Amino acid sequence: MRHGGRFLAHWPNLSGQMNTFPETVVLLAEDRTPVGTADKFAVHTDHTPLHLAFSCHVRNTDGQVLVTRRALSKKTWPGVWTNTFCGHPGPDEAFEDAVARRASRELGITVRDVELVLPDFRYRAVDASGIVENEVCPVFRAVTDDVPAPADDEVAEYAWVSEDDLRASVAGAPFAWSPWLGWQLAELEQQGLRVTR
Repeated sequence: MRHGGRFLAHWPNLSGQMNTFPETVVLLAEDRTPVGTADKFAVHTDHTPLHLAFSCHVRNTDGQVLVTRRALSKKTWPGVWTNTFCGHPGPDEAFEDAVARRASRELGITVRDVELVLPDFRYRAVDASGIVENEVCPVFRAVTDDVPAPADDEVAEYAWVSEDDLRASVAGAPFAWSPWLGWQLAELEQQGLRVTR
């Protein structure tokens, strides 16, 4: 589940604070080999190069899925509902470490039982402003026992929902949800998998 070595720095829980750390993304060739790095905020344009990312779906012990509405200040898909969180592993950062970092950064939660469920997921999508997402994006699922404390610059609101209600909402109002969430749910279903196991 790694694309490199271990990430050495410790990222504090910055829930509710603006992220002052520059975030670097790993650029990829079409064969998915790393070819360089770029600043996360500079790389997302109308010609976004292929890069490495991840998505994570988190459930609680009651079997509910945590969904989030992206902050209105987000560069891509502002105000859109989506899976629990997404992120970009840094150079030499293990996916498990990146998942834990983003869970803490975006939602102030600790996750456990992190499991890779869609290792080969890839997508390209264009938002209403013309900004492109172009990602190799392995999909994980995880569990939390925590009450979310979202960072204002990442998450506008959140909800705990049943997986069946989530699937019905995405099917009935796809415009309200991120495109990658719909594609991930469809691919999970094709493989006989569920977000909640």
